Amino acid sequence: MAETITFRPDEDARRALAMLTRDGTPVSAAVRAALIEAAKTAAQNQLRAEAAALAADEADRAEAAQVLRDMETLRAW
Repeated sequence: MAETITFRPDEDARRALAMLTRDGTPVSAAVRAALIEAAKTAAQNQLRAEAAALAADEADRAEAAQVLRDMETLRAW
């Protein structure tokens, strides 16, 4: 059974909702799609931030370089 959620849109949210439903898309579908897109964007932003932090971590980069050097010695050819 689907859960019902209510919210009080401000003027910006009203305009956004009007734009998303202008083509006849039901409000429920527009809100669902917007939530899913927002969560996807948030997850991508978090991954980018984590990647940037790792790229800036000199100790981690040095360790990764050492692992690559160690792996090179295991090559068969």
